[in-house]
Amino acid sequence: MTDLDSAFADVVRRALEEDVGTGDVTTEATVPADAHARAEIIQKAPGVIFGLQGAELTFRTLDPDIRLERRVEEGEWREHGEVLVIEGRARAILTAERTALNILGRLSGVATAAALAVRAVAGTSTRILDTRKTTPGLRALEKAAVKAGGGENHRFGLFDAFLIKENHIAAAGGIATAVERARAAHPELLLEVECETRADVDEALAAGVPRLLLDNMDVDELRAIVEHVDGRAELEASGGITLAALHEVAETGVDYISLGAITHSAPALDLSLLVAP
Repeated sequence: MTDLDSAFADVVRRALEEDVGTGDVTTEATVPADAHARAEIIQKAPGVIFGLQGAELTFRTLDPDIRLERRVEEGEWREHGEVLVIEGRARAILTAERTALNILGRLSGVATAAALAVRAVAGTSTRILDTRKTTPGLRALEKAAVKAGGGENHRFGLFDAFLIKENHIAAAGGIATAVERARAAHPELLLEVECETRADVDEALAAGVPRLLLDNMDVDELRAIVEHVDGRAELEASGGITLAALHEVAETGVDYISLGAITHSAPALDLSLLVAP
């Protein structure tokens, strides 16, 4: 089982426990136990589908014999249409409906937000990164959704890369000291330092830092820093950058733009499940 398989299995299990509880009283009271049905999940708004594995697992958990047919390739932009055809026990389909749609809609929303950001920087060399501003417990899935939308993953957590931020710098006593200690502790890890001023940039460059996070700088400041650094380090712009501003920021020449909004503020993609009469 891959890490993604495990993440889907965990979220489906917890989501069904939360939603179904001791039983789906409405479905059990109104739908005969031997009834079968055919249903379709429909995409009703433009975007990128991701998370079908989670939706399918939800249905299979309640009906191992259910038949599922995908009608879309994940990671591709589409306007609308059929997503998944489901045939099996009617009770299982109805009980799984909301959990399947919640998982699929949430992850497709993240993939769509990432795709919109990637589209916004088209024609530049800038790449879109996610952040750690994810839904607790869903990070692996939301970061996979970002990749499905064409974005790239920043560090997964606190353990797999250094990001020395202003509070670390203050507590350590300066950029140079923080960098020296980080390198001594884990020389194999990516090292990035947050810079708020040109002086911060110069101190980080003097310490040989390979990537600088330029925090809350306007486009004029970013353009000046790009020229000043002149390829001596990778540059990442971050902090309050909107979708409308993305292309202008990318045109400054930064290597990356990191966006918390593609995970923490992505609206769910509009999907529905309809049972055939």
